[in-house]
Amino acid sequence: MDSSQLVPVILSGGAGTRLWPLSRETFPKQLLPLCSERTLLQETALRLGTPPVVVCNQEHRFIVAEQLRQVGIDPKAVIIEPMGRNTAPAAAVAALSLDGQPDTLMLVMPSDHMIRNAKAFRDAVELALPLARDGFLVTFGITPTEARTGFGYIRRGEALGGGYRVDRFAEKPDAATAEEYVASGEYYWNSGIFLFSPESFLAELAAFEPDMVESCRQALAQGQRDLFFLRLSEPVFAAMRGQSIDYAVMEHTRRAAVIPVADLGWSDVGSWSALWQEETRDEAGNVLKGDVVALDTVNSYVRSEGRLVTTVGVENLVVVATDDAVLVADRNADQDVKLVVDHLNARSRREAKHGARTWRPWGWFETTDHGERFRVKHIQVDPGAKLSLQKHWHRSEHWVVVTGTAIVTKGDESFVLRENESTFIPAGVVHRLENPGRVPLRLVEVQSGEYVGEDDIVRIEDDYGR
Repeated sequence: MDSSQLVPVILSGGAGTRLWPLSRETFPKQLLPLCSERTLLQETALRLGTPPVVVCNQEHRFIVAEQLRQVGIDPKAVIIEPMGRNTAPAAAVAALSLDGQPDTLMLVMPSDHMIRNAKAFRDAVELALPLARDGFLVTFGITPTEARTGFGYIRRGEALGGGYRVDRFAEKPDAATAEEYVASGEYYWNSGIFLFSPESFLAELAAFEPDMVESCRQALAQGQRDLFFLRLSEPVFAAMRGQSIDYAVMEHTRRAAVIPVADLGWSDVGSWSALWQEETRDEAGNVLKGDVVALDTVNSYVRSEGRLVTTVGVENLVVVATDDAVLVADRNADQDVKLVVDHLNARSRREAKHGARTWRPWGWFETTDHGERFRVKHIQVDPGAKLSLQKHWHRSEHWVVVTGTAIVTKGDESFVLRENESTFIPAGVVHRLENPGRVPLRLVEVQSGEYVGEDDIVRIEDDYGR
């Protein structure tokens, strides 16, 4: 396939609430290695092997950049949304950033879908190229293998090149309607993947949502470069109405086409039962991940991210244990996991959005213990990374290096700490931690003082523009 003028556009704004507690708003499913050793974002970026345009939110920007770097992907651009506004504005700003580049086509892909047969996907894209070059907005319909109620459907119309005109889009059906759709042979699952030229998409979007196109244009024009990111204008983007590509364009345009695809190994990884279906199951129908002992357990998905999890005499369950939360659900009701997240959000529970591990541009930290005047953290600083030059007014810090080598700035001095060495940072003293090595630096930090909240920080210098 000649992909020299084909630009992948990866939309990475989802929260993945149905995969809670593993997926959280601050670290959603596309950033997790759910189906392979690579994350869903990395698998998506590698699918075509050409530099993508990535649209993501500001909280994930450094994690996205680091995950792309890990697999050798140098993105064409990383566009930062100040807040989520669904897929139509995200695709529109990507299209505007590519507008004016002759003969360019953009392949819009969610960052959190799995495609096991990459060759079949590339073949389908190649089949769709002539239609996209002729100005059609092409989507890819997955040939259904069963009557699923969790997907939207696309009904095909008259034959068109290697595919069909779209007759209509259908919302997620009830079970009886889904059976009718599959039995007819005229419907496909809606993959949410699109191929079109920037000009064609913007022209159709302007016909149905002219204000959205103008707002996206202004948000891009008034945006700012931030390190290697392009940050959209927050006031302009915030005032925009959110809308999906389907609702904004595809359900109204007369230029929608669908390419049927079978044997793609596609999944939107939209629930724990979807993961159960995609993974290799044992003779009892179980998927067991991590430190798990399952006795007399049938057709269940059991996953531990650390602690021992045991099950006895159960079937059709989802059990997922992380450091700070445990989910137990009927496998047939796991679409309702998002209701748990809604419940936690309504009560302002931290677990709704944040996991035990908090990610930073330089690495991560986990709080392992805390009390009224103290906090204990496990910290990792990635190779070559460093924290901001900073100070704290209300707390002191003790650092003990566990693995790796640290360069410590403390006041006017700078020195090296190695494994099993430590230092003390008094309150009010300017300090910095840096990893000069090639392996991760890990340390234990003990904070002590009248206030140990994360907002007690004064940044003096910062490589990440915070």
